[in-house]
Amino acid sequence: SSRAGSGGSDLAAVAHPRPRHSALAPRAPAAMGRSATALLLAALAVTTSAGRLTADRAGDSAGSEAPISAAAVTTETEGIEGTPSFRRFFLSPSGERISPWHDIPLDTGDETPFEKWMVVEIPKMTKAKFEIHTKEPLNPMAQDIKKGELREYHGPIYWNYGFLPQTWEDPTVEHPLIRAFGDNDPLDIVEIGSRQHSQGEIRRVRILGALAMIDDGELDWKVIALDVSDPLATTVHNLDELEMAHPYAVSGIREWFRWYKSPDDQLNHFAFDGHSVSQQTTLEVVEETHAAWRRLRNGEVKRELDLWLGVAQEVHAEV
Repeated sequence: SSRAGSGGSDLAAVAHPRPRHSALAPRAPAAMGRSATALLLAALAVTTSAGRLTADRAGDSAGSEAPISAAAVTTETEGIEGTPSFRRFFLSPSGERISPWHDIPLDTGDETPFEKWMVVEIPKMTKAKFEIHTKEPLNPMAQDIKKGELREYHGPIYWNYGFLPQTWEDPTVEHPLIRAFGDNDPLDIVEIGSRQHSQGEIRRVRILGALAMIDDGELDWKVIALDVSDPLATTVHNLDELEMAHPYAVSGIREWFRWYKSPDDQLNHFAFDGHSVSQQTTLEVVEETHAAWRRLRNGEVKRELDLWLGVAQEVHAEV
């Protein structure tokens, strides 16, 4: 499956109840009795403010050198944007290239278990389908190519999209409830704020919940999160509170990802009848995929996957 798709179509109007949920059960989706346009506009109504934050302790890349400050990590590009040659590399303060997948920490290092680091691949309201190249040395960002053509969405994505570093959806392990294997990528994350982040930005986000998408038969979790610098972050700590403030945000995300490949005659599906899962369950998913990443790095996964797993430097984040 892909880390994000290309395009979408008119969204179906479907009504669902909105019961509360336990940490172990999937959530019921928000009501969807509005038109597709109204639904997506409601999802866009979440407001944020700018503000780059950094973490206060190192990540845990095995075998790395002395930690460096994430606040000082920059990027540089090679090639020509809009062509297959374009690459965005991540740099340490000394100018050494590092891997955004393996060397940037997942955890913020303080007593905030639901706050993690996100690496932005696709800024909101853009169409170019960028992602880190998991098979190239140092995992630079590049525009995805399909059938020899640079991939773009058929319409813009309405949220900032990226991944959680130091996570991996294991394609050798079948989820016991969903009965699907991981998609061999880092864990995807959808940041719902209205500020357009830049490609390559590292953002501190609060995990709210997740949707279990099935793409080409593979499990492709979509974690829903909110930038901690967002004014809404003072009142929204989970999906229940998000739905109270913006009832159609979760529905908009789910239906966008359901339909975004429809111009290519493909419709995505969701486990748990499209219900989202709770914040606590999502944290367990994050922890499981982080453990899978550790197994991958430690050579415990026996299947040949052709992924670049080398280590440059561990990133340290400081407030």
